Amino acid sequence: MRELDRVDRKILDLLQKNARIPMTELAEKVGLSATPCTERVRRLEREGVITGYHAHVDPHALGRGLLVFVEIKLSAKSGEVFERVKNEIRYVPEVMECHLVSGDFDYLVKARIAEMGEYRRLLGNILLKLPAAAESRSYVVMEEIKESLYLPTSPA
Repeated sequence: MRELDRVDRKILDLLQKNARIPMTELAEKVGLSATPCTERVRRLEREGVITGYHAHVDPHALGRGLLVFVEIKLSAKSGEVFERVKNEIRYVPEVMECHLVSGDFDYLVKARIAEMGEYRRLLGNILLKLPAAAESRSYVVMEEIKESLYLPTSPA
């Protein structure tokens, strides 16, 4: 992947804040005319820097106001086991994120559900479907302080 310049980073910054910004307005804010700005955005999409555009939906409006994090520990670890976990967890609709992590547990799962009864069923299903699931630890979120998909665009 080629290095992003100042204009690319500004485009990414503005699109993260408002993906529905008209191309003419975006071009004006980054100091380009509409055609070169549009070409840059398309190139960023083609190169996989921009991976999509999303509507951020209030989970409470969909009856999924309960947020839980689950740590899962496996009793066996291998490339095959990790692949099977990936294939199983990918199709659990309540799971918003799942990460293979270092530390005492192997996976960190973020899920949105309606109520505690659904959580119990979700946890049971996950533990039954995952190969070698040995232990889990759950955290029910009492208050959400910050949630953001925004990534700072300045060089690291």
